[in-house]
This record gives sequence, C-alpha cells and structure tokens, in this order.
Amino acid sequence: MDLPLLPDSLPAGLALILLACSALTSMITASLGAGGGVMLLALMALWLPPAAIIPVHGLIQLGSNAGRAAMTWRQVDWRAIAAFAPGVLAGVLLGAWLLVALPAAVWQLTIGLFVLYLCWGPALPTQALGLPGTFVASAITSFISLFVGASGPLVAAFIKQMHQDRFVTVATFAAAMVLQHAPKAVVFGLAGFVFHEWLVFTAAMIGFGFAGTWLGLHLLHRLTDRRFQQAFNWILTLLALRLLWQAASSFWG
Repeated sequence: MDLPLLPDSLPAGLALILLACSALTSMITASLGAGGGVMLLALMALWLPPAAIIPVHGLIQLGSNAGRAAMTWRQVDWRAIAAFAPGVLAGVLLGAWLLVALPAAVWQLTIGLFVLYLCWGPALPTQALGLPGTFVASAITSFISLFVGASGPLVAAFIKQMHQDRFVTVATFAAAMVLQHAPKAVVFGLAGFVFHEWLVFTAAMIGFGFAGTWLGLHLLHRLTDRRFQQAFNWILTLLALRLLWQAASSFWG
C-alpha cells in the first residue's frame, strides 16, 4: 500500500505551519504541565477536515506523550498509572458501545467547571485521590475523550491534586495521556477512519513534538515547584474559560 506524503486536503504550506505548532505546543506542555494538547486541537480544527480532527489529533498526542513519558519515566507515579489503566479500558469500552452523540457544549461546560474547581476550590478528599478515585477519574475522562478530544485539562487538574513536584506532575500526566489516546486509534479505525492517508504527516508531527518536548523539559529545570504550580493553575484556568465560552456560544447561538 503506497503512503501519500500528505492528504489531498492538506497543502504543504499548511502542513509546515502545523509542524511548527506541534513543536511549540509540546514545549508548552513539557515546561508548564498542560495546555499544548488543547492548543494544538484548536489549531487543527481551523484547517483540518472535521472528520479527521479528533482521530489524527489523538494519534499525534499518543506519540507526543509517549516521547515525553519516555524522557521522564523515572518521575512517573506508576502506582497512579496502574489504577489509571483499567479505568481507560472501562471508559473506552463504554464509549465505543454507547456511541453517544451528546452536544459538545454539555461536555465543555462540565469539563470547564470541574477544572476550575480542581484548580481553585478546596482540595479533593484523600479517598478521591486514591486508587478507586483514580480509576473513576480515568474512566470518565477516557469516555469523554472519544467524543470531545478535550479531556486533557481535566486529567491534568486531577493529577495536579495528587502531586506538588513539577517533574512528577509532567511525567505522570504524560503517561496517563498515552494510555488515554492509545485506544482511540482502534476505536476510530474500527469506525472506518482511513488512518494511512495521514500517517506520514502524523509521524512528522510527532517528531517535531519530540523536539519541542526536549526544549520544554530543559525549561522545566529552570522553574521552581511554586512557579510551576502557579503557571499550571493559570493555564488550566484559561483552558477552562475557553471551554465555558465555547459552551455558552453553543447555547446562545
């Protein structure tokens, strides 16, 4: 099977712009903890065909987060990941079975409000941050990610509650998102999405994202945990406000 260098719907000039965006957004996530994935999703939504946005973004994020997790594997909270993994499976299986088509505004409103609560509200009880709570959070966000592609801020905000160390936060978030994005390729492939047309472009996006991650991790060493937490909170807040604005626009539009 011959692999096209680029899909017919993606001009070369636009592909170069998106490659630069992949490096920049990966650098943001690696240095500040979150934000890059949703930013890249918003940029891709401007130019890619609607049917390709979530599956291609999921594949790119799988590769980008795998690279970030590989470079930070010593800092990953593997106990939390062990609880996160079965939750991903449960959420994806439920989503693939139901194939629901709830309005995006409902998810945007829910995610936005809960991210704001996790950033600025009282800390979650210890029980919610244990293995059962991690499983439930994983299942819910994995279910949501199949339909919205914007569950990253919610996962990041939950992991932020678990850890104050900036390296552990970045590493554990990366490993969690690898688990969450991996089943998407299977689900969308079974649903009929033609991945092979996008493989060369996706591989290039992952490569540029790896370079951005390398730069971002070097910047992370220059931050203190306190400054990282402040930046992390404000980035997640801006992402949450963006989701609330999109939800409001849908309701009022």
